[in-house]
Amino acid sequence: MQAEFGAKAMFVAGGTDLFPNLKRRQFEPEILIGLSHLKELRIVDGDASSGFNVGAGVTLSQAASHTGLSAAFPGYSEAAGLVSSPPLRNAGTIGGNLCVDTRCNYYNQTYEWRLSVGFCMKKDGDICLVAPGSPRCWAVSSSDTAPMAMALEATVVLAGPDGDRELPAAALYRDDGIDYLTKQPHEVVTQLRLPPAGRVVSAYVKIRRRGSIDFPIAGAAVALTLDGRTVERARIVMSAVGSHPVEAGLAESFLTGRELTAEAVNEAAELAAKPAKPLDNTDLNHAWRKRMVRVAVTQALERLLASQK
Repeated sequence: MQAEFGAKAMFVAGGTDLFPNLKRRQFEPEILIGLSHLKELRIVDGDASSGFNVGAGVTLSQAASHTGLSAAFPGYSEAAGLVSSPPLRNAGTIGGNLCVDTRCNYYNQTYEWRLSVGFCMKKDGDICLVAPGSPRCWAVSSSDTAPMAMALEATVVLAGPDGDRELPAAALYRDDGIDYLTKQPHEVVTQLRLPPAGRVVSAYVKIRRRGSIDFPIAGAAVALTLDGRTVERARIVMSAVGSHPVEAGLAESFLTGRELTAEAVNEAAELAAKPAKPLDNTDLNHAWRKRMVRVAVTQALERLLASQK
């Protein structure tokens, strides 16, 4: 149906991101295609040894409280459990959070407010108001579960008129505030596939103004494959510091092959902060948010360090 109606139609599951955007006239579809009735999208299959297939319609609350997921991938359950507030986690889905719209102080306002400033590039205007000289939109990726899915090297399954296709979670995103997904409009995320847990340990840390509701000021998803306290493989992915989840490649390379110590944690956190380039388009001062990236990565790594003692 979406392929038939094109830009006139949008998919909706929990609607926790879509409906506020509709009220602000950021999205203006003529048709909404509901997905919440699809029972096959609300199933969690698998275990730690074989990996998990998590239906895209599974709510964030269910993902956060699922005993198998929590035991195998605590970082993912933590991330799901930190999205917004309990009522919205009861409605919002893991597929929706993977695809949540990018955010900006100049975009996430009422229609009347945006009209008064002349609109922005992301909707109805032609200038990025946070960076007027830039040819692109700098709206920020603020998903909590997306960086954790990337850190765990999960894959996503997309369904469309031509069948299903599977791709790494990292390949779902573009560094563009407007065209931020590689998913085609007529495709829908149907499943998140998490690999066997093995010796992977994971953690997610979210920094925000309040203890609930708010999007991240900075988020750090960390997954380490450990042999004792030696890091065999490291994955660090950050939220809210770019138009897509930002991978900390230098920090990952630094940790690989090293013993996980307090000194290694501090150095890795410094390296992880380097690719984070927050702008003045979300909550609080962007220079402070840059410093908080280091704090979030430090806290996530320290949590994993403490778990090995």
